Amino acid sequence: MRALLLILDSVGIGGASDAAQYGDAGVNTLRHILEQCPHLQLPTLWSLGLGHVLQQAPAESLQASYGRMHEQSKGKDSTTGHWEIAGVILEAPFAVFEKFPPALVRSIEAECEVHFIGNYPRSGTEILKDLGDIHLQTGQPILYTSADSVLQIAAHEEVVPLTRLYEICTVARRHCDAYHIARVIARPFVGKPGYFTRTAGRHDFSMQPPCTILKALTEAGLPVISIGKVADLFTGEGISESHPTASNAEGMRQLEEVWRTTKQGLVFANLVDFDMLYGHRRDVVGYAQALQQFDAWLHSFLPFCNAEDLIIITADHGNDPTFKGSDHTREAVPLLVKYGDRKQDLGCRQTFADIAASLAQFFKLKESWPNGEPIFDFGQ
Repeated sequence: MRALLLILDSVGIGGASDAAQYGDAGVNTLRHILEQCPHLQLPTLWSLGLGHVLQQAPAESLQASYGRMHEQSKGKDSTTGHWEIAGVILEAPFAVFEKFPPALVRSIEAECEVHFIGNYPRSGTEILKDLGDIHLQTGQPILYTSADSVLQIAAHEEVVPLTRLYEICTVARRHCDAYHIARVIARPFVGKPGYFTRTAGRHDFSMQPPCTILKALTEAGLPVISIGKVADLFTGEGISESHPTASNAEGMRQLEEVWRTTKQGLVFANLVDFDMLYGHRRDVVGYAQALQQFDAWLHSFLPFCNAEDLIIITADHGNDPTFKGSDHTREAVPLLVKYGDRKQDLGCRQTFADIAASLAQFFKLKESWPNGEPIFDFGQ
């Protein structure tokens, strides 16, 4: 008995009733990409019900069940989205700062014996344009944030070695807990002024999550194998085996290898390029190409799935590349589920935690999950 939970990072479908509260009225990541790239074809996702979800030219031969999910937790970041998918509904949102409090910054600087430059909201590429030269001259790490609950520290790998950057971020994580900041992110980069590029050495340092379905599964003796940044988002809690990746291509390759050798348990994968390379950078064409590449890969992957396998494809939030700014967008997400020969409309789910409840029932855990409702009756 095995399941695949695949997160297409930031592939939202609009329609969040509270989007305006986040300044995101009218956003719709997937629909707007399709409108601006009319030749984009996603036949595999369409066959799984994506056309039905978008209410656009549904597939003639439907191969799966489909629906949409709304997020109960307050927020629109990866941690909040993934935690709710794993069954945790946050009562209060993570803290977001325009500028980090002096007391927090000083405490990290004092313990690490460093001095930061920056401390303002900026996209990852723009902050390097602003402060990359100064960082090379002074050796001082760059501190910045975004519209999400993140404290990010950037440093050139030839100035601050990766091990040292991770040490600084580990200290920062400990101090950030008191401020309810979701993630500390190490952002290493290389190159010369005007040609800086971020490297695959990114590492997320998340808050410790409450009990999740992942931990419940591992405590029941079932393996939980993560691919991509999933393990970082859960601080490794409930993860039996982790496979970090640097790109969608590597993630899909790792997923193929893991899936072929996994006989039972959960494989939980995140493909981050949609968000990291194209959503934040407002690159509509790049986003469309990444979707097309994934769709082609998915077509070749599905034959390795059996009728007894549970395949869930969804997202954690939106990041509409046609929208203003460079931040995530508050959106509903698609829910595509392949299980046996079931082909039904799953409707509009009121929480991402329905996935956790479904996994609890699918794997026949002794107790049902307290948040969410199973998408099927897996007992039948």
